[in-house]
Amino acid sequence: MKRLLKNGSGWRLGWEPQARDYQGLVGGDDWAVELTEAELDDFCRLLTQLAQTMSQMASELMDEEKITCEAESDLLWMEVEGYPHAYTLRFILNTGRRCEGSWLASVVPELVQAAQSLKVF
Repeated sequence: MKRLLKNGSGWRLGWEPQARDYQGLVGGDDWAVELTEAELDDFCRLLTQLAQTMSQMASELMDEEKITCEAESDLLWMEVEGYPHAYTLRFILNTGRRCEGSWLASVVPELVQAAQSLKVF
């Protein structure tokens, strides 16, 4: 399998299985962070969980109510904040390089979709 890079306005997501140390990549228009395979797997899994939680909360909240949800693994912490239909995303890498990044609500739906299909062969 060769390198795969998915991107859109305000986001990037990559997978290169042959890379030695860092097989994954997450980023925005003007920043990017390489991730190990385990970090990328956790990123995609936690992002999917958070997106599902926000979707499920839509029927529980009033239209003007905002919500914040967090998910965490040993490797990274993630947070979504906003409305069930429009929310920002933030992550912090807990190990090694200890970096963080975020995306605007306008790009999160595309990022979620890309994360769910990144490593599906």
